[in-house]
Amino acid sequence: MALLELQNLHVALEDGTPIVKGVDLAIDTNQIHAVMGPNGSGKSTLAYALMGHPAYEITEGRILLDGEDITELGADERAQRGLFLAFQYPHAIPGVTVTSFLRSAINAVRKARAGGTDDPIAIPEFRKELLAQMDRLKVSRELASRYLNDGFSGGEKKRVEILQMAMLKPRIAVLDETDSGLDIDALRVVASGVNELVGPDMGALVITHYQRILNYVKPDHVHVFVDGRIVESGGAELAQQLEAEGYDPFIPEKAEA
Repeated sequence: MALLELQNLHVALEDGTPIVKGVDLAIDTNQIHAVMGPNGSGKSTLAYALMGHPAYEITEGRILLDGEDITELGADERAQRGLFLAFQYPHAIPGVTVTSFLRSAINAVRKARAGGTDDPIAIPEFRKELLAQMDRLKVSRELASRYLNDGFSGGEKKRVEILQMAMLKPRIAVLDETDSGLDIDALRVVASGVNELVGPDMGALVITHYQRILNYVKPDHVHVFVDGRIVESGGAELAQQLEAEGYDPFIPEKAEA
């Protein structure tokens, strides 16, 4: 059994509009899966539903993490079990510093894994790990004392998302179009962070519209996502085919034209 399994997953908006229409997907540690599709195909809806966003309702199917059915769990409970989402558009949280946010998130996960007993990370240990990860991911140290994403550039926001991933050490990381709006240097830093973290303890689902990030993050599996469904799966060569031919061959009405 894979670490993360989606079984016949259907997702609708609050008004009942169906967006994701029966997705089966299995992701394990040491694997990078890429979901690629045109705009409006439902890729971000899939990411939000995976993380338990309340605006998206799972109407059919289920999500399993390490064999446990997490379909009905809240976003915080999913995070505590090792699911992580890097946003396409990270929100600013004025009044909460990057350092404070990360310590609180780490301590929440530690508490959950200790059966509800407080188990805060020691401040020297936290500080040593934070500075080491910031240096590794080329995140300016002065960002640690600034309010989370408040006034950050696009590249800084995305690097801080990867910093969160490095600090929280999730089991499955979902990256929702993390490459959007990045210059080539920031893209390389984000990609190297993903490549370093994926291994025996973590797998990743990279959701993207463009093949660009996949020049730096080499996927083991590529899935073409059209109209809420996976219509084709293959290896890294499938991403190159999409780059060359676009999505038209996979869109039924255009393929028939």
